[in-house]
Amino acid sequence: MEHIVLSGIKPTGQLQLGNYIGALRNFSKYQDENKVFIFIADLHALTLPIDPEVLYNNTRDIIAFYLACGLDPNKATIFLQSQVPAHAELGTILGNFAYMGEMSRMTQFKEKSSKLNEKSIGLGLFTYPVLMAADILLYNAETVPVGEDQKQHVELCRDLALRFNHRYGDIFTIPTPVISKVGARIMSLSDPTKKMSKSEPKGDIFLKDDLAVIRKKIMSAVTDMGSEVKYDKENKPGISNLLTIYSCLKDITIEEAEKEFVSYRYGDFKKAVADVVCDTIGRLQEKYNEILASGIIDEVIAKGAIEASKIANETVSRVKKAVGLYGTK
Repeated sequence: MEHIVLSGIKPTGQLQLGNYIGALRNFSKYQDENKVFIFIADLHALTLPIDPEVLYNNTRDIIAFYLACGLDPNKATIFLQSQVPAHAELGTILGNFAYMGEMSRMTQFKEKSSKLNEKSIGLGLFTYPVLMAADILLYNAETVPVGEDQKQHVELCRDLALRFNHRYGDIFTIPTPVISKVGARIMSLSDPTKKMSKSEPKGDIFLKDDLAVIRKKIMSAVTDMGSEVKYDKENKPGISNLLTIYSCLKDITIEEAEKEFVSYRYGDFKKAVADVVCDTIGRLQEKYNEILASGIIDEVIAKGAIEASKIANETVSRVKKAVGLYGTK
């Protein structure tokens, strides 16, 4: 029996190096031996204001980069969340099994709502984890690759599934979050105490950046006191971040990277990191441009929506029958 793997990315900003290391480059590894569902979480993108054109372009970019990173639409189901109505439908049903208290304790909600006027906090931001649970449970996913910041949401998903199953029987598969041990959290180049995001031009390396810009960003990256290239997150967060990036892209351990740079000065070390980052992103950009020129994106997502809907609709029908909604007996 095939193992089911599911993951997605919210199209709220340009993809950056952290997305590539923590998620995109790993997706293709799953597709040969598993049933893989990879989606763009465009409904989630509406929880905070976003320009429609930006949302549209970001969505196309993500699909193109998915394919550039080796995802094969004949092996993996690639689709848009908004094109499978079952996501919203199951999200509505699951909302009745989530408690206000546990929702208000969600770390991301607390962080994002703290930056907003209380009167302008949308309900979608509060219920985001419930819709995410629906995203996962629709496809009977057993493995959910996520970043550290999403682990709490998958744990809530598990709680909702167990709560539902306890009341109605064995309806949902209980998912397990999988977090990469190395490279799960790539930090900002300008402030290595903060995670690389999609909104800090100087500290983030975007996958669409010009290679000369990428090199300049790395050479300008914040480093630390001393001159030793050593992994020490507490005392050397800048150097540790660059070592993490280098080791991930070279597929070696942190220890191996440290040995490689044992006699290097910071400037030479940064140049080596810039070389491997530019080489990786340069090859990725070539494939990305080929995919955009080929015009296959619409074909890929149309095919994906049909395939995803088959599984998702079966799950929603099973849930409706379990709770007693009329017409599903």
